[in-house]
Amino acid sequence: MMSSADNAATHGKTAMQTPPVVSPQDWEAARQQLLVKEKAHTRARDALAAARRRMPWMAVDKTYAFEGPGGKLSLLDLFQGRRQLIVYRAFFEPGVFGWPDHACRGCSMVADQVAHVAHLNARDTTLVFASRAPQADIARLKKRMGWTMPWVTITDSFDADFGVGEWHGTNVFYRDGSRIFRTYFVKSRGDEQMGGTWNYLDITPLGRQEVWEDSPQGYPQTPTYKWWNWHDSYTEGAAPDKRWVEISDAGEKAFRKEAAEGRD
Repeated sequence: MMSSADNAATHGKTAMQTPPVVSPQDWEAARQQLLVKEKAHTRARDALAAARRRMPWMAVDKTYAFEGPGGKLSLLDLFQGRRQLIVYRAFFEPGVFGWPDHACRGCSMVADQVAHVAHLNARDTTLVFASRAPQADIARLKKRMGWTMPWVTITDSFDADFGVGEWHGTNVFYRDGSRIFRTYFVKSRGDEQMGGTWNYLDITPLGRQEVWEDSPQGYPQTPTYKWWNWHDSYTEGAAPDKRWVEISDAGEKAFRKEAAEGRD
């Protein structure tokens, strides 16, 4: 069999400097060494999310207007009655590369990563994409690409006011009655982590709302894992399924035991 170095030489390319090939025992030892760093990374990520939940809030007193499939919408309307709102500014408009058939390639990559929004909705959180393209073009694009998240048209200075006039970015808002607060903002490479339910929840002021989280006193928290459901089976106000509680309790117990023994 031709080696990677021989293959590279044959095709006139620089040989890849690949890692060594080792025994199963040595491979497992290397994995355990890396796992120490990965656990530290997870703990640091949790601590960072806890710090986000303690960031100061900024009141949003200005009125903003958007266009949705059904007509005009305010920023308050975008919450859809929930307490938390995540708005991703996607570039889809005249002048953007790909128009009118496609949105920005990077923003389209972000859109392709978005998990089913029912899981966010179950945690009192709404995700919305926003662009300057007309609604007819947005509807056409969503149908072509298979995207289902809410997507509104920006009609005023919302993008410039919230740091996304010239670049993509994700803003997070919290609603207390009719009062709105900006709680977090991330852009550039920070947007690369977005798309998954847990990563989205980790940038919200309420977090995942599970009892293990380090959150300020009085924040809503429910037993870990118990709120999880199939995306077509969430029912508002429903108690966790008893069988799922048993299964998740057993899984968490096993996980905690492994963690205590250093085997997770």
